[in-house]
Order: sequence, then structure tokens, then C-alpha cells
Amino acid sequence: MAAPLEFVAQPALTVQLLVWVLAGSALGTCSGLVPGLHANNFALLLAGIAPSVPGPPLFVGCAMLAAGVVHTFLNAVPAMALGVPDAEMAITALPGHRLVLAGRGYEAIRLSALGSVLAVLAAVPLSVPVTRAVTAVYPTVQANLSVVLAAIAVALLASEPTWRGRFGGLLSFALATGLGALALDLTPAAPLEAGGTLAPLFAGLFGAPVLLDAIRGSGLPRQTGDGIAMSRGLIGVTAVAGTLAGAAVGYLPGITAAIAAVAVLAAVPDGASDRGYIVATSGVDTANTIFALLALVAIGQPRTGVMVAFETVGAPLELPILLAAVVLAGLIGFVLVIVLGDAYLEFVGRLAYWKLSVAVLALLLALAFLFAGSVGIAIFVAATAVGMVPVRLHARRVHLMGVLIGPLMLGL
Repeated sequence: MAAPLEFVAQPALTVQLLVWVLAGSALGTCSGLVPGLHANNFALLLAGIAPSVPGPPLFVGCAMLAAGVVHTFLNAVPAMALGVPDAEMAITALPGHRLVLAGRGYEAIRLSALGSVLAVLAAVPLSVPVTRAVTAVYPTVQANLSVVLAAIAVALLASEPTWRGRFGGLLSFALATGLGALALDLTPAAPLEAGGTLAPLFAGLFGAPVLLDAIRGSGLPRQTGDGIAMSRGLIGVTAVAGTLAGAAVGYLPGITAAIAAVAVLAAVPDGASDRGYIVATSGVDTANTIFALLALVAIGQPRTGVMVAFETVGAPLELPILLAAVVLAGLIGFVLVIVLGDAYLEFVGRLAYWKLSVAVLALLLALAFLFAGSVGIAIFVAATAVGMVPVRLHARRVHLMGVLIGPLMLGL
């Protein structure tokens, strides 16, 4: 351990590390601000180009990690401003967008930033005990995964305040499960090799319905005030809950950040609060990236697209240096999401929202085609139809996470 610590203490090498982390942070910023761009699609694009990047493998690997971490900060911005998430931010999209529509977008941005940066700061000291705990319970969880997921689905249905909402939630869950069973395992030919069906699935389920309704809306209201109407203690507890859930994602196969976020929402204090949703799910998303690195070190398995990209460059697992890069990227992401998030909201607020909605819908269609070809267009259209069900039946859209939970629960 002494050698890596002495290594980063050398000024010239420390400057190099900083430059590579900044470069990775810039990439993560660009990807995070693209509506509907899934982190794994971005990571697989990185994996394709990373081996040809000139530079020490350790520093290139640090850039990959920085890109992944900063992406988890910035992807909250289009989710809130436009209601268009990537898969990990799907649960945050509607609560965050609601706050934006209520003129509290600046607050929503800061809550997301706090959830993510607290996850970074909590994940490092928790890494050793959490690694031991998760690896100890992993066989039990894996053996009973269907029961755990079924319990989460039932708890979310029971949390609906009306019978109409419960019916809408059940129907949404069932339709999303069927869609996931049909689409998730497809490997369609597509223009980009870093493709897959997640991008069109989540763009249709969570993004397109919001945009279609926005075409008839009046646009974003003026955003006022950046004060946070949530206690510091509750923010801390909720962020730590998200961090621990993100650890489960990093270590346990079959559990995605989106599924872990659903579990957190059923358990965190003040779980029904939009503000609590934002903090918890942002924490899950960012902690997932960090604990995936720790899982690679502990059990030798890459659990995310970012870690696949990391492995392609052959970077050595110098954990002190890698964790330093992660923490630095987290601090950079915290600043960027506030500065760019506020500017993003102001820019969107000045545009004709129906024109913006049509343009983003066109972008989502283009992404669906790029990542999954003509099959991706069909999946996007079908997902959009399913995504309208909870909206019309006044149920929460969280039940659409059946697209991931359902097939796993049923062993499909």
C-alpha cells in the first residue's frame, strides 16, 4: 500500500492524475446531459475507444472512472428539466420534474447533488465493512431473489393511496414485465456496437409520455429560490440508505441501480417525499459506480459498463489512487451539476417547450435506432404506450420498473 501512496504524492504525477480526471469528468458531463443516454451505452462506447487512448493505463482507467462518476451527477439534469431519464434516474425523473414544474428546480438540482456527493464521501469509509457484509449475505439474497423482488413490488402497490391507483400500478407492472421479458434479451443489429435495448425501453417508458403531455403544456415556470426544504439529518440518513443500496448493486449480479432505488424508496424515512426520492436515488446511482470498483477488486467481477471499460485498458488495481480519482471526480461533479444544472433549467425555460419536446422526442427516436436499429424503434413505440398507462390511471410510474423486476422475479 505504501508504494501507491508515495506515487500520488509526487507533484508531476499528481498533476497528470488531475488532468486525466478532468478529461474523464468532461466526458461524463457531456454524456450525462444527453437526454435518455444510458450510462452503460456510454461506457461501452468508451470501452471501444479506451484501448487506443495514448497514456498510462492507470491514468486512462482513472479517466474512465471519473467519467462514470460525473455522469451519475449530471444525468439528473435532463431527468428533472425534461422528464427524460436514463435507466438509473428513471425513478427520480417524475419527482424531480414535479419540483421543476412547481418552480423548485434549483432545489431539486441541489438535492440530487447532495445525494450523489454524500454517497461518494460515505462509500469510501464504508467500503471495507460493506464489502464484508454484502459478500456474507450474498448467497442468501441470491437464493431468495424472487421473494425479495416480489416483496418490493407488493410494498409499492400497497403504498398507492387509492384502489384505482393500485389497479393502475398492477396493470402497469404486468405490462412492463411482459415488455421486459420480450425485449431485454434481444440483441438486434444496430449502427452502434455499444447498443442494447435499455435505451429505447426507458426512453419510451419514462421519457416519451412526459414529452407527449408537455407538447400540450405551457412550458416550465420561472424557477425561484435554491433553499432546501429538507432537514440536514434526513438528507444524511437518506443519502446513506442510497449508498448502502448502491453497494448491493455493485456486488450482487442481477440487481440494477434502478431496482435498488425502488427498494430504497419503500424503506427510507419520509419515503413518500419527492425530495427524499431525489436524494436516495441519486445516492444509489453514484454509489453503484464506486462499489462496482470495489467489487472488481474484491471478487474480480465487472458489474457495470464503466468497469468493463476500465478493464479494457488493463489498468492496475491501485485502490488508493483509484479512490482518490473517484473522490476528486465526485467533488467536480458536485460543482458542475449545480452550475450547469441551473443554466440548463434557465435555458430550457426560455424555449418554446412544445418545440423542445418534439426535438427531444426526435433525439430519443434517433438514440433508439442507433442503439437497437429498427427493433429499437418498435420497442420505443411499445414502451411509450405502456408508459402512458400509469399516467392515465393516476398511478405512480415507479411500477413501470416491472420491466426489470418482473422478469428477474419470474426467472425469465
